[in-house]
Amino acid sequence: MAPDTEPGPRVPFVLRSHAKINLYLDVLRRRDDGYHNIETIFQTVSLCDELSFRCESSGRVTLTCSRPDLETGETNLVCRAAALLRRHTGCARGAAIHLEKNIPVAAGLAGGSGNAAAALVGLNALWELGLSDARLQELALELGSDVPYCLTGGLMAGTLRGERLAPLHASHAWWYVLVHPPLAVSTAQAYNHPLLEKNTEPVGDGRTKSFQCAIDALGAGNIAGAVFNRMERPVFAMHPVLAEIKATLLEAGCLAAAMSGSGPTMFGVCGSHDEALRVAELLGASHACTVAGGVSDGVVRTS
Repeated sequence: MAPDTEPGPRVPFVLRSHAKINLYLDVLRRRDDGYHNIETIFQTVSLCDELSFRCESSGRVTLTCSRPDLETGETNLVCRAAALLRRHTGCARGAAIHLEKNIPVAAGLAGGSGNAAAALVGLNALWELGLSDARLQELALELGSDVPYCLTGGLMAGTLRGERLAPLHASHAWWYVLVHPPLAVSTAQAYNHPLLEKNTEPVGDGRTKSFQCAIDALGAGNIAGAVFNRMERPVFAMHPVLAEIKATLLEAGCLAAAMSGSGPTMFGVCGSHDEALRVAELLGASHACTVAGGVSDGVVRTS
């Protein structure tokens, strides 16, 4: 355990936390704890936030943000990550954290979960706690189902609540057109919507047959055979414009298109950067778009 009040490194440093998309997302049974088991293929993309960390001699943890509308108090996942580390280690050091927010909020891109993952990594270093990657993974799950994945990033299969992770391989480096409609989607309403048909297939060897088929398709370069989101039917019923965006992405030439998480971000898959730029230009007149490539890490130190 680190000393309670001795300051760590005083040189500010910066971490990037990358957005994720769900190339595949299926919903299985509801668990006894109220959560649902899922099967998903995660991919981190180049769209990212930046968090800077420096020691604060007062012993307080403060968070500022480039977006003044974002809550920066104790309910923010960055502050919750700091409180969690202090509670589990007894550390009483302070930190001043600044969040440069580029990932849309509540968009199905795990922006907040990625920020929490970066806070765990950053404060573990700043406060010289010496926690192992395995211990950070355990703490991450206390903050949210996506946070353990966001610590790792890359192309991963996720099962249970998404925290049981296994690395995957794709035969092609895809590019993604992310479309950001100005909508708020209720994840709770989507999970409880009568149109959500859960997958009841038996889970053999830890995966359903449908999930294994999607993983096999991905490995073979058949991206259209891998991309799927079970949540689309209920969410599209609540927000028909999302179905229209998906159709537009496919009509524009994307190899596959789907919603990420419970939305509202939609993405189209392209075979090259130039092709993604072309699709984004077509959609850009009516929708906010981001072109992003896949990246292999969730949290990256830049300075």
